[in-house]
Amino acid sequence: MERGGCVYIMTNKYRTTLYIGVTSNLMSRIWEHQNQVDLKSFTSRYKLNLCVYYEGFFSIEEAILREKELKSWKRAKKNQLIEIKNSKWEDLSEEINSW
Repeated sequence: MERGGCVYIMTNKYRTTLYIGVTSNLMSRIWEHQNQVDLKSFTSRYKLNLCVYYEGFFSIEEAILREKELKSWKRAKKNQLIEIKNSKWEDLSEEINSW
């Protein structure tokens, strides 16, 4: 049985830094970022606590491939991707929790 996965993008309130991650449990992973579970992590150091984008996949392997693809993009292209789904760059945590 394959396990699904998600790719997500976190940012801070000023939108100055992006973090692209992959997980098999999106709600839990977003909670960890928002609550700074690992104080030495990149998201904690840069206060990236807003989830502004996510995509779901049938397998974690698909999600990992998409993560690698997105990480190779220039910032402008990543911004465009976010703005297609979330033009106001709002935190999508509530949407994810009701998923």
